[in-house]
Amino acid sequence: MLAGRRSAVFVALLTTILVLATAGSAAIAAKAPPGLSRFMYAMGQVESGGNYRARNSSSGAYGKYQILPSNWPSWARQYLGNANAPQTPANQDRVAAGKMTSLHNWLGNWRRTAYWWLTGSSRTSGWSSYATSYVNRIMKLYAQGGGKDEPSAQAPKGKISNEGSRAIDYSGTWRRAKHASYGGDTVAYSTSKGASATFTFTGRSVAWNGPLGPTRGKAKVYVDGAYVKTVNLYRSSFDARARLFRFAWKSSGEHALRIVVVGTSGRPMVAIDDFVVVP
Repeated sequence: MLAGRRSAVFVALLTTILVLATAGSAAIAAKAPPGLSRFMYAMGQVESGGNYRARNSSSGAYGKYQILPSNWPSWARQYLGNANAPQTPANQDRVAAGKMTSLHNWLGNWRRTAYWWLTGSSRTSGWSSYATSYVNRIMKLYAQGGGKDEPSAQAPKGKISNEGSRAIDYSGTWRRAKHASYGGDTVAYSTSKGASATFTFTGRSVAWNGPLGPTRGKAKVYVDGAYVKTVNLYRSSFDARARLFRFAWKSSGEHALRIVVVGTSGRPMVAIDDFVVVP
């Protein structure tokens, strides 16, 4: 299991996104990407049930994140400044945080990071059924929001209204799609040009969450009737749950957020997972 972590081939590539402290000191990871702690929590649950002392009897992988013994010295040197650092819970967390940050900055999203953690591969397609299931389990826990993010990465807490909320008025053709990594496992999506979804709410900020990927198109966003921007949901790889748009006011009030499908040629799909409102 987890044979991919036997390889350190990518370490040299990842060092380009690190800032080095003084000679001989630990490499300090770049700024934590949004959701790092939630991802670490999900990874730890899938790998070991959150057990810092777990050991795989066949591979020797150890700890909460099941780091292979062949990888620990180089990763500990990189992120702790000491190749012989003991695998204490605190050190495991620091090393995992550094490595996962580097991987996310390189690969672009948490799904690919999870796949690399299992396989050591950066491929974007042709995943085995086992690898896909593994990644989906991690991303489902991630979407459920386990653990706590660092203040710099944490989204404001608020009320979540999923795609089935009565506060959303859909116009045109919209359908449902399921995926284990969507919030609540489902999204509403449309491929019809001009189809719209209007979310009414009371608050001081609103965020729209949904998937990104190679089949995703563009959507025009209006706030209180005024056009704000066109959001491009295209990415070269699939990200099941991402922050697509956010808008804030100085004080709480009644507002409406409207999303209109542009109908992008070859990739018209626009989806809504949920909206998050901060009162």
